[in-house]
Amino acid sequence: MNILDSIINRVLAAFALLILSPLLIIVSILLKLENPELSPFFSQTRIGKNQKKFTLYKLRSMREVTQQELIALDRLNEAGEQMFKIKEDPRITPIGRIIRKTSIDELPQLINVIKGEMALVGPRPPLPNEVAKYTDHDLQRLTVLPGCTGLWQVSGRSDVSFEEMVDLDLQYIENKSLWFDLKILCLTVPAVLKMKGAY
Repeated sequence: MNILDSIINRVLAAFALLILSPLLIIVSILLKLENPELSPFFSQTRIGKNQKKFTLYKLRSMREVTQQELIALDRLNEAGEQMFKIKEDPRITPIGRIIRKTSIDELPQLINVIKGEMALVGPRPPLPNEVAKYTDHDLQRLTVLPGCTGLWQVSGRSDVSFEEMVDLDLQYIENKSLWFDLKILCLTVPAVLKMKGAY
């Protein structure tokens, strides 16, 4: 990402965060009322550009689980070895289900964009244990900054298989430009409103 792209990403992210701050405050309060013991915000280690670790921010959409529950849930994974997805994930809270469907839970990632750890558009930032299972081919998707949205997001979201996601990411990287990013951002709005493939 060149300096101009970086500046544009950070300015747009800061503006979006300012505009959306009332929504974030309201949802944060609702999440705190739903589960008073936990913070409404959730942070998690992810892998970014050139396999560099960073802390990703989200709104909390799941309850805490024990290690035994995690082992049991691992058997229900529907996304293959390199990703973890369950359509009817029992960890998701009632409010969590709504904010995941609408992608509101991902809005704090705008902070990651402002910090320069993510871009508005790019590949999905994977977990360290997912990257550990990547092939050399898969690792090519980590040559650019991860994004809040991407070609995978506007092409089916969680309904896209890992192999399809990698192909879409590499297609995006090959054709990356400011105008392509703007096109994906515009396509993200109807994709989120349809709520298809979001879980």
